[in-house]
This record gives sequence, C-alpha cells and structure tokens, in this order.
Amino acid sequence: MFATLGVAAAAILVGMQFRSPAESETTHAPAAVPVTIIKVGRSDVPVFANGIGTVQPYRTVVVKARVTGTIDKIAFTEGQEVKPNDLLATIDPRPYAAAFAQAQAKQAADQALATNDEVNLKRDSSLAANSYASKQQVDNDMATMRELQANVAADKAAVDTAALNLSFCNITSPISGVVGFQQVNAGNLVQAGDSQGIVTINQVHPISVVFTLPEDTLPAVQAAMAHGKARVLAFADDNVTQISAGTLLTPSNTINISTGTIALKAIFPNLDNRLWPGQFVNAHLELSVQSNAVTVPIEAIQHGPNGLYVYVVKSDDKVANQPITVGYQNDKIAVVATGLNGDEKVVLNGQSRLQNGTMVAAKSS
Repeated sequence: MFATLGVAAAAILVGMQFRSPAESETTHAPAAVPVTIIKVGRSDVPVFANGIGTVQPYRTVVVKARVTGTIDKIAFTEGQEVKPNDLLATIDPRPYAAAFAQAQAKQAADQALATNDEVNLKRDSSLAANSYASKQQVDNDMATMRELQANVAADKAAVDTAALNLSFCNITSPISGVVGFQQVNAGNLVQAGDSQGIVTINQVHPISVVFTLPEDTLPAVQAAMAHGKARVLAFADDNVTQISAGTLLTPSNTINISTGTIALKAIFPNLDNRLWPGQFVNAHLELSVQSNAVTVPIEAIQHGPNGLYVYVVKSDDKVANQPITVGYQNDKIAVVATGLNGDEKVVLNGQSRLQNGTMVAAKSS
C-alpha cells in the first residue's frame, strides 16, 4: 500500500516539474476586468447658473371702457391675436354723437356773436376817432369781444371733448397680443373705468421669463452683461428638453433679503408660442465660456475618502487611480481643473471591480 502511494506522489511531482511556464501563468494570472473607456476631451464649455422661472407677458393690458354706455358689438374672438388699433368692441355712439353736434352748434353761435362784436368794435372805433362815439363805447365793445372770444375757445374745447368721447365708443387694442376671455357681452351696460374691464390682452411676442438665482451669483451676472447680451435657455420640467432661447434683460434692483435671492428677467422671441404666460420653466443663464477646457463625463468621476478621482488606463492596460479637482460641472460633463491634461483615457463604466493596478479589457465608448 505504501508503495502505491509513493508511486502516485512521484507521478504528481514529475507532472509539476514538466508543466510549461505558459500553463503556469495562465492558471495564476487574474482575468482582465471588462470596462468601457473614453478619451478625455478638450472643448469650449459654457458655464450656466440655473434657476426656476415663471413665464410672464411682455406687456399686459386690461381693456376698459372710457365712456359709459351700452355695448353694441364685440368685435374679437377669444384667443385671437390682435394688433394696435384693431377694433375690439363698440359702444352705442348716439348719445355722444348728439353731444358732439350740440357742442358744435354752440361753438357756431358764439363764433357768430364774436364776429358781430368785432364789426361793432371796428365801427365804433372809427366813429370815436371822429368824436362821433365815446371812448367808453369802444372800451365796452373791446370787453365784449374778448368775452365772446373766450366763449369760442371754451366751445372749441367742448367740441374736442365731445369728439374724443365719441371716438371712445370704438374700443381698440392698444398693443399687439393675444386676447383672453371676454368679460362682457353685447347689450351690457358698461361704466367708464370699470375695474373688470372688457378683455385682457397679453403680449406674447416677445415674452418674458422671471427667474431667481442666489444673490452671490450677482457679480458673475453683472460681468456677463458687461460683455454683451447674456444668453438664457428655457427648459421644460425635466430640465432636459429645451423650449426656447432668449437674452437677459436685467436683474432686479433689489435682493430679496428673506430668501437671499435676486430676480432676473429674460426676453424670448417666442415665435413658436412654446412659452405661455403662467408656465413654469427651468432657466439656464450663461455666465461665461471656459475655452479649451479639459472635460470628462460625470459617470467617469469617482468619490473616494480623499476626494474625487478617475481611473486612467495606462499603456500596459492597467488602471491607475488619478485624483482630480473639478471647477464646474453640469448634469453631463465636468471641467477638470487639475489632475488631467486632456490626452488620457479614463474608465467610463465598470469601476466597481477596479483598484489601482487592475488589468482591464477596454472597450471604447
């Protein structure tokens, strides 16, 4: 029995002695970890400050009657786009036409009296020059003429007022915009200056967005405005879908001390009507552009006890833990301030099985 065991042990030793080096390496070398890699890039990266905003009309007007009367006609359709001086409604003009005619008639009567007094003044002045009329008579004629001329001037003002009131019977749009829901119907009696109004018009071409940013961004905002019109992008609720692009008009002249924020207003052409009053949007204000910046995707960055790092793939297909610092980042890329020079390859996916010196089987993204 012991002889048999000895022979078996000798056979094992002989087998080990005659195994090839390649077979030994294959047996003990760890398998390469499959990863996806990407080359570090350089690009011009716009730096944005993001805030939540509300779409507001560029201008809004509540159209009110300027004279009291009965609505004869509503000349607009709800939701219609109108231009300045487009007819919106008419008020029964007959009382105002009568007042205008009455004012004209009184002006004509007073003008006739004034003309007659001018004739009397000339005649009496001629007679007084030849001592056929008293100076007192001439003075009376002069006073009467001035009084009648004042009456004519007042009559002219009354005619102008009556004409203006008559013109107010045609209610027109003061701005370009979209009309809302009508507040009165034909046949309703409206009062001059009624707070409810007839309709509200909102100007939506262009349209504005008011959004807020932390107060400590104000210096960067002012610097961006000093270099020209700062670009503002409006995004949907998902903060991914861009709706429109515009420019910054102005920051508010006051910081909100209760929230530590400042409001800003941006203007958008809105020719496609994708922005609408009352809509909530995510506003991205471009503060600057970092030229030729070293960038990596957010997914490549790892968080360690000593800070941020990436796995750099070396020429021998082994990875090295490379510490980095990030100057600016958005939801897609990060600008690397230190740690990379722009020509490395870094691991994008598969970092969970890596450590410093791990052999990888790299596949480009």
